[in-house]
Amino acid sequence: MSRLLVVEDEKSMRDLLALMLGKEGYNVDVAESATAACEMFENCNPWDLIISDISMPGMSGLEMLEVVRERFPQTAVIIMTAFGSKETAIEALNAGASYYVEKPFDLDEVKTVVRKTLDLKRVVNENAGLKLQNRDLKAELHGRYTFDGLVGRSQKMKSIFELIERVATTGSTIMVSGESGTGKELIARAIHYNSGRGDLPFVSINCGALPDELLESELFGHRKGSFTGAVSNKKGLFEVANGGTIFLDEIGETTPAMQIKLLRVLQERTIRPVGGTEEIPVDVRVVTATNQDLEQMVQDRQFREDLFYRINVIAIRMPALREKAEDIPSLAEHFLEKYLALVGKTNLRGISPQALEQLEAYHWPGNVRQLENVIERAVALETADEIQAESLPAEVRGSVDASPADESVTLPPSGLDLEVYLEELRQRYMQTSMKRVGGVQTRAAELLGMTFRSFRYFAKKYRISGKDGEVEEPDTELVSGQK
Repeated sequence: MSRLLVVEDEKSMRDLLALMLGKEGYNVDVAESATAACEMFENCNPWDLIISDISMPGMSGLEMLEVVRERFPQTAVIIMTAFGSKETAIEALNAGASYYVEKPFDLDEVKTVVRKTLDLKRVVNENAGLKLQNRDLKAELHGRYTFDGLVGRSQKMKSIFELIERVATTGSTIMVSGESGTGKELIARAIHYNSGRGDLPFVSINCGALPDELLESELFGHRKGSFTGAVSNKKGLFEVANGGTIFLDEIGETTPAMQIKLLRVLQERTIRPVGGTEEIPVDVRVVTATNQDLEQMVQDRQFREDLFYRINVIAIRMPALREKAEDIPSLAEHFLEKYLALVGKTNLRGISPQALEQLEAYHWPGNVRQLENVIERAVALETADEIQAESLPAEVRGSVDASPADESVTLPPSGLDLEVYLEELRQRYMQTSMKRVGGVQTRAAELLGMTFRSFRYFAKKYRISGKDGEVEEPDTELVSGQK
C-alpha cells in the first residue's frame, strides 16, 4: 500500500483529499503546513508521494520541495497551485515536482494524477533496479562529453556547463535552441549521461526528417496489420527509451496534428501504438531541440502554445560559433586529435599560426559542425608537419583579408534583385549537394544544414529530383542521427 502525505493549510481541503485518497486504498497522513511536514520528516520513513499546496503561511510548498528533494530524492511530489499561476507551476517543475494541478481541481483529475505518478515511480524503480544514483557531473563533463564537441573555455560555454550541472539530475523537460551545427544533441547526451538515467537508453529522432505517418509509428510504435507493411508489432522510441531519455530534434518542424499527440504524451505519460487500443505507461525524460524561434511561431499560430510551455520548462540556448570565437583554437585542436587518431597519421603535430588565424577570423555559418568538417578535410590533405593555411577551404582562407561588409562584394552599377540572386544561389548549392551525395535528398539536406521538409519543398520548387527522378523519402537510419 502506497503511503501519501497531504500538506494543506485549509482544513476542509486537507480533510477532503485525505478522505478521497483513503477511499482509493492509500495510507494517507496529513500536515497543516509545510513547517509541520518538515517536522514529521524527522521521525517518519519517506512517503511514496507528497501532495502539497504551494502557497501556505510560513514555509511555502516550494521551500518544502527543496527539503524533500535533498532528504528523500525517491519521493514524488505533486504541487497544487492557484488557477492561472503557470509561472509558479513551471518553477515547481524546475525544482523537481513530478506534476502540478490547478485549483479548483476535479477530484477525478487528482486521482488520475496520483495513480500515474505512483505508476511511473514504480516503472523507474523496476527499470533502474533502485540504482538511480547521481554521478559526479563535472568529472563526466571533463571526461566523455566535455571533450566530445562540448569543448569550450568561453564564458558562454562555462555558463552552459554550470546550467547542465544544475538540471541534469532533475527530471525536468528541457528545450535546447540554437543554429544548426552548434551541438544541441551533444547537450542532450551530456544531460542524459550525467543524470540518474545515464545507464538507461538515450534515443534520438529528427522530427523534421520524417512524414507524419512514419514519425507517429517511430515514436509510438504500431501493431501488426495496422497499415500496409506492418507485418509485426513494433515498439516505438518512447517505449524503447523507457526509464531513459528521448531527444526530439527539430520539434518546430512537427505538424499541428503531431503536436497534439506529443502534448498528450507529455501530459498523460502514456503512449498508444498505431492500431492499438491499450495505453502503455512510459517514464521518459524529454529533451527537445530547435533552430527556429518557437515563441514567434506560437504568436504566428504555427506552434501550439500549450505544447511550447510543456517543452520549455528549462531553456538552454547554444551560442553560434561566431559568438564564442575564443573557443575556436581548443575546438580545432580537439578535432585535430580526433581525426589524427582515426586516420593514423603521425607526422602532423598541430596547426600553424597562419592557419589558426584564418580559422579564428572566419564567421562559420555552419558552426561547430562546419569547423569539424574543415579540420577533417585538412588532416586528409596536409602533407606537412602542421596544418597550413593552404589546406583550408577557399572560403576560410579568404576571411582574414576580407574588407568590411559594405566593400566585400561587387555590386553592379545598375543594382540587382537580391531575392532573385539568393534564390539562384540556393538552387545552385542544392544541385551541387545532390550531385555530391548521389541524389539522396536527406543527405543533401544535412550537408546544407537544412531540414528535410525545407529541402523537399525547394527541391520541388526548383525541379531538383532525387534518385530515379522522384522526391525521395528519408532513410530510416536518420532517425538516430546526431545533431
